[in-house]
Amino acid sequence: MGFLKKIFSGYVWGNLLAMAAVAALAVFLLWKGLAIYTNHGETVAVPSLTGLQESDALYTLERAGLVGIVVDSSYNKRKPTGSILAQHPEAGAKVKAGREIQLTINSAQTPTLPLPDVADNSSLREAQARLTAMGFKLGPVEYIPGDRDWVYGVKSRGRNVYPGEHVPVDVPLILQVGNNAAEEDLDGLGDDDLDLDPDVNDIEQFDDNYDLDLIDM
Repeated sequence: MGFLKKIFSGYVWGNLLAMAAVAALAVFLLWKGLAIYTNHGETVAVPSLTGLQESDALYTLERAGLVGIVVDSSYNKRKPTGSILAQHPEAGAKVKAGREIQLTINSAQTPTLPLPDVADNSSLREAQARLTAMGFKLGPVEYIPGDRDWVYGVKSRGRNVYPGEHVPVDVPLILQVGNNAAEEDLDGLGDDDLDLDPDVNDIEQFDDNYDLDLIDM
């Protein structure tokens, strides 16, 4: 009986209630601390950065409580050098304060690509498809004597370029293509033009003249 009285005494129940209250308070404080640490429920709208210079974009992000980081560069000759071409996340997105915003800036140098082996190795259609797929720009075709629609050379800025040479992607490439001119010129010649055998009468006349010259001597 004395043991049961101790269990159900007010002192024991008071201690249990106090322990429960302390545990509940600890859980509450832990939850609030995590919410504050992770900015739970608080978001920041990502500002529009496209077109800004890199320094201006970083300053804008800093004022918004965000962090800018340049992760890539590209080239657009219509945009100022060093300006922001793209951002991730996009403008208007809701993110937590301190979030890193990835930036792509406009490079000052024109990108180049190695020229593939298309000269004397492919037809006009094959070369055009391959070069455009790689990102090259093509100018008007330059026709030269040779097999029709066969690529004999590639020019850039007025000079011939060769496989493996790095060529700016914004400079049009000129393909030198055969126009079958040699065969067409032969086809246009008549039989008289193509008569390569000497006339028998001419040979006989030459022999007669030669014999007369010997007699006179």
